Amino acid sequence: QVQLVESGGGLVQPGGSLRLSCAASGNIVSIDTMGWYRQAPGKQRELVAAITSSGSTNYGDSVKGRFFISRDNAKNTVYLQMNSLKPEDTAVYYCNVDRLRRGVVWLRNLWGQGTQVTVSS
Repeated sequence: QVQLVESGGGLVQPGGSLRLSCAASGNIVSIDTMGWYRQAPGKQRELVAAITSSGSTNYGDSVKGRFFISRDNAKNTVYLQMNSLKPEDTAVYYCNVDRLRRGVVWLRNLWGQGTQVTVSS
């Protein structure tokens, strides 16, 4: 069983920072792209940031220059450093793995349970 466990969400004031973590576990051999998505009430889920196994990154336009994604391949963990947070960043943030190898099996499009980020004064 593969699990994606997120942590680090919470309540922060505008202008503040948070760091999200997502650790994948379960006899994992390798992971391709890892990423973060978010979904605000009444809105569609959107890409926040993604990072390939070689370290190439991609960001949503609304977070460029404020959020930074990184990963530790040895720990099968992806991080999202969120700076200069705005009320419009309020959402549930979901960790995503596009493809991973568990033993000899490839699994695709895996999601974490989500972590709430609320930006409010």
